[in-house]
This record gives sequence, structure tokens and C-alpha cells, in this order.
Amino acid sequence: MARFQRTDVIIKMREAGIIPIFYHKDRDICRNVIKACHDGGMKVFEFTNRGDYAHDLFSDLNRWAEKEFPAMVLGAGSIIDAGTASLYIQLGANFIVSPVLNPEMARVCNRRKILWSPGCGSLSEISQAEELGAEIVKIFPGSSVGGPDFVRSVKGPCPWTSIMPTGGVEPTVDNLREWFEAGVTCVGIGSNLITKELVLNKDWNGLTKRVAGAVKVARMFRKV
Repeated sequence: MARFQRTDVIIKMREAGIIPIFYHKDRDICRNVIKACHDGGMKVFEFTNRGDYAHDLFSDLNRWAEKEFPAMVLGAGSIIDAGTASLYIQLGANFIVSPVLNPEMARVCNRRKILWSPGCGSLSEISQAEELGAEIVKIFPGSSVGGPDFVRSVKGPCPWTSIMPTGGVEPTVDNLREWFEAGVTCVGIGSNLITKELVLNKDWNGLTKRVAGAVKVARMFRKV
């Protein structure tokens, strides 16, 4: 069962500005990455559903994080069907992120009052997602869909829409400024933030500093 209410997750995602996205099959590496993100100031974390037994790993990480970092919100991403969404909800996922718009997932998440962020690539899909109860829609892949210009175009006729781009977002001053000034609620960043080099070298202090730097930049531009 989720530890955080859907409304609280929405607020925390707005406040966070950046949602780190990560998967690795090694439990200890995942723990160190989560800790580095937490210590760097990120209190929301998206675990990617990838690889065999990923749900077992998430279950372990979620129970561990509850004890070590009780204020941190863990959710699951890359979920594409209702059955997998149900599985992660049963394991305590506080939010579900998908690269696709699947109405069956909306029913599963809404029934349990879990935040559901579906992937959309057009204003029509965004409108449909909001009709299904999505509070924050994911645009994916963000840079390919149209980047910050797409966000501006959506926010013009639909200023109430909350958008989280993922894919092509970089933790730099120029890139984050462009996204937040376009009107995003938050951004999702994976390997551009948690780089392969840092993970291979197990440079957790370096990752903490990188995360802290990204958090500082996001706070400069995000609107809460």
C-alpha cells in the first residue's frame, strides 16, 4: 500500500522539480543511487521497471527506503499495462509513470488513488489523459515530441495542464531554464543525471554533488 496520498505526491513532485529515473539489477548500486539522490536534495525517485525480477528489486528497495529515508517518495516507471501497474501498487509504489496512454491503467490507479502519469505525444492525448484523471502528464520522448516549444504550445490553450517531460532533458542551467520557462511542472531525468560513468566508478559522492547542483538550478527556475 502506498505510504503517501496522491495529493501529497503531486505537491512533492511540484516541489522537487526534478524526478531522477534509474534502474540497475544490482541492489546495492540502486541503494547507493537512491541515497545519493536523497542526500543531494531529491525526495522523489522513479524506479524503472526493466529487467527480470525488477518488481522484486523494487519491493526490497521500497521497504529499505521507508526505513532509511521515510520522507522519500518512490514510484515505478516504464509501466505499460494494468496488470504490471497493479503489481507495483501492491508492492507499495506511490506513483506510476508510463511511456504510453493506457486507459486500463488509469482505472487501476484511480481505484487505489495512486498518481498516474501517462506518456502523451499530442494535445489530444493530453486531453484524454486528463479526462481519465491524470494530474501530471508525461511527454515522451520530450525532446522528440517538440521540446519546450511543444510545452508552450500546450500551455497556451490549456494553462491548467501539468507537464513532466522525460527524454532529452539535461541537468544544465540553459536546458532546465528553457523547460521551466516553457511551463513544465517538473522534469524527469535518467542517464543525463545519473551517468554511466558515475555508476561504473561507484562515485556516489560525485553523484550527490551532481544531483545537488541540478536541484539548485531547478530551484532557480521552477514555479511553485
